[in-house]
Amino acid sequence: MNKKLIYCNLDTIDYKKAWDLQKSIFDLRYQEKIDDVFLLLEHPHTYTLGKTADEKNLVGNEEYINKNKISVYDIDRGGDITYHGPGQIVGYPIIDLNNWGKDTHKYLRALEEIIIRTCADYDLTVTRVPNFTGVWIEDRKIAAIGIKVTRWITMHGFALNVNTDLSLYNGIIPCGIANKEITSLKKELNIEIDIQEVKSKILIHTLKIFGYNDIETLNVENLLSKDVISTS
Repeated sequence: MNKKLIYCNLDTIDYKKAWDLQKSIFDLRYQEKIDDVFLLLEHPHTYTLGKTADEKNLVGNEEYINKNKISVYDIDRGGDITYHGPGQIVGYPIIDLNNWGKDTHKYLRALEEIIIRTCADYDLTVTRVPNFTGVWIEDRKIAAIGIKVTRWITMHGFALNVNTDLSLYNGIIPCGIANKEITSLKKELNIEIDIQEVKSKILIHTLKIFGYNDIETLNVENLLSKDVISTS
């Protein structure tokens, strides 16, 4: 059986623009006009609050947010508050779980497994922590996960800290967990990491874990063109 994934590397894109793009792709996927889609990208400085977020976990005041040019959004994924920014790879799979497994917990574990295998490529031992979604190195969180599943089609996804400026986490209590540190590949390895290299590894593991045997790569212009998407 042929199982195809459409992949697009969007580089850096505004959070709201990417969110709107996800919604458009979701509609097309639900109408079965396109195959599953996987976006890998970076965002400018952004705090997002999920549906269960406690606003008290946004500890940076208005002056702090304005000084650091941070956008703040209340969004429709699960989970609490998190940070997105340059040097962090964000993955948005818009996939139909009817073709893989209608189980959100299994899906969350699959996203974690992508990150676990990617970090293992850099000789890092990462783990899951009971009762907390995400991926960890001991008690240091290196990747956050927050999803939305509607009609068994997914939105949102994961954020892996690669060369991320971790100081921007000072404006929040990440995921509402006050007693855990945040880390990155750069911090753990003490070297700057090639973002495109990490994206390539993430893509390889995604193809394997979800069982895709065909891939189509679209450039930014094609992905943002509704005409191209709607006729794929």
